Amino acid sequence: MASNFPLQSLLDLSQLHLDEAARELGKLIAGEQEASKRLSMLVQYREEYHARFLAQAKSGIGLGEWSNYTHFLARIDDAIVPAALAVTQTQQQTLAGQQNWMGKHGRVRAFGTLADRHQSHVDSQEQRTEQKASDEHGARRHGAMESEWNPFRMLAPALPTG
Repeated sequence: MASNFPLQSLLDLSQLHLDEAARELGKLIAGEQEASKRLSMLVQYREEYHARFLAQAKSGIGLGEWSNYTHFLARIDDAIVPAALAVTQTQQQTLAGQQNWMGKHGRVRAFGTLADRHQSHVDSQEQRTEQKASDEHGARRHGAMESEWNPFRMLAPALPTG
């Protein structure tokens, strides 16, 4: 007596939405990692270039070289600002994606719990039905055996009818 879970289509749809949210979250995480990598490369490059500038300045450089170094450092700084903003933005998007995934996951778990309860109910109904059938079969068999052989019937005197 297998009974289908009435909300199975909603469970399946919720699982599809969860899978989609997981794929989207994966993309968001990859984007956040890429933005962080880009920012750290810019910061590292700036530090290396700044160290070169300081080393050159200690040994003495001309005004033109000084100007070139400072302008280039300013350009790197100008590139770092939007890169840092991009990291912040991708972190916020990833957080929103995580919250979306968690909401979808909660919905799937709720439908899964309902499906488990439904299955438990179906299983207990099947078990009761099987037990009832077994009890009836046992009772019929016991009744048939009792009517075929009764040791007390032989010992009891025949009662006159009438």
